[in-house]
Amino acid sequence: MSYASRPIYSVFVRFPVKNSPGRVKRNHRFSHLLFLYVLVALIAYGSSCLAAQPSSALRPEIRDFIVQMADRHQFNKDELEKIFSRTDFRPDVLKLISAPASAIAWDEYRKRFVNMQRIRGGVNFWNKYASELEQAKKIYGVPEEIIIAIIGIETAYGSAMGGHRVMDALTTLAFDFPRRADYFREELEQYLLLAREQKFDLLSIKGSYAGAIGIPQFMPGSYRRYAVDFNHDGKIDLSGSAADAIGSVGNYLQQHGWGADKPIAVRARIRSKNFQEFLDAGVEPLHSVRELHEAGIVPLDSIADDTLSALLELNSHGNRQFWLGFRNFYVITRYNRSTFYAMSVFELARAIRTARSF
Repeated sequence: MSYASRPIYSVFVRFPVKNSPGRVKRNHRFSHLLFLYVLVALIAYGSSCLAAQPSSALRPEIRDFIVQMADRHQFNKDELEKIFSRTDFRPDVLKLISAPASAIAWDEYRKRFVNMQRIRGGVNFWNKYASELEQAKKIYGVPEEIIIAIIGIETAYGSAMGGHRVMDALTTLAFDFPRRADYFREELEQYLLLAREQKFDLLSIKGSYAGAIGIPQFMPGSYRRYAVDFNHDGKIDLSGSAADAIGSVGNYLQQHGWGADKPIAVRARIRSKNFQEFLDAGVEPLHSVRELHEAGIVPLDSIADDTLSALLELNSHGNRQFWLGFRNFYVITRYNRSTFYAMSVFELARAIRTARSF
């Protein structure tokens, strides 16, 4: 047994005692108190070491990352080492992001977001921030209800922004999630830059288990590229400012190609069996309405023949719905690359507008 692996009490000096019962009792009490004192001192010392790990305790790949950040962006290496020594690796984050996506029918997915609670919340949000939403529509061309629906689906209008420290989540995924390590290292780099620019404490910001931040759940890279100071208070605060969140969602959609006053999606009827190739083409609008019409795919609303579209299918336990998604539908999928997500935004938005009109 090495010294380091001995029981902690074996390192204490054993005091010789005589055969006097009183002296034995006193010495025993003294030894006991000395043991407790040294034990408390050792625990305190160990805790202080854990709280401030030296740079040598950091994993080599993290030290390499710190050097890269110092070289590329002139970060102070000592300061980054202190930050990373206080960063926790989170197994729960790995478990959450690695969980297999369960197959779910469209109507089940829809009920999670297009329901009375979200609709009422959307109406209340609109009433509270009507002027900001109207201004965002004027600047970015995005209807109020679309911005509201995205915020409603992402965080229930800011009430569920995530409880994971973003620094912990991104570091865990950057170095312990090989399948997407490059992506999350890029986002970790963006987060460090964002914190420096916005002057916030790296360890105080909380978000999703994937590192998304604030009311609209922007990843750090999107935060830096698309977030805006919409209330003109000198800072961009997606966690505390609904106005900044509204403007940032509008800017994000506009930057990805949103067309003001353009259609989003319409139901379609299939009059031919030769439609699978159009489904296989994906959500990007590549075929004109005229071309689809000639193939037996007919929109149920009036749409200009030259409008580019994509054929979409929503399947609920064998009940197949067909839709045509246009450029604006595709833009919503740039926010979250899921047909179900984009359709939920579209339908929740329509329901909110209808409910507010009464």
